[in-house]
Amino acid sequence: MSETGELTYTRVHDASPELLFDCMTTPEHLTRFWGPAGTTTPVDGITVDLRPGGTFATTMVSDADGGSYTMRATYVEVSRPDRLVWVEGDVEGGMRTTITFTDIGQGRTEVVTHQTNVPAAYRSAQARAGFQTSLDRFDHYLAKIKTT
Repeated sequence: MSETGELTYTRVHDASPELLFDCMTTPEHLTRFWGPAGTTTPVDGITVDLRPGGTFATTMVSDADGGSYTMRATYVEVSRPDRLVWVEGDVEGGMRTTITFTDIGQGRTEVVTHQTNVPAAYRSAQARAGFQTSLDRFDHYLAKIKTT
């Protein structure tokens, strides 16, 4: 077993906690932004069984070569619209992701994604940059659905 660590990403979105929580837990939303730039996540590759003990799984497909990567997790805590926690048991150490949605007023929400038991490969500069592009895609998607 290699050394694991922690990562924290913080973003403020121009949307309510309820909308953000729903986007993070609904396949029809997730398919629009889930994964780093250069990937797609087909809706039929997303499983959401939104309850503690339920499955959360996504299969991202590379736009460049069609290769796929499946993430499988188990929800630990589901508390709409404040908190969502899952554990990826397939990742060495059982990587845990906690997402906290905090209403900061004026239609804005701070979203903190905190991950523990993160393997070294997931903490690399390239992996972190990829995660940031996923957050950017989420921002762009939110802007799009708020204007339609």
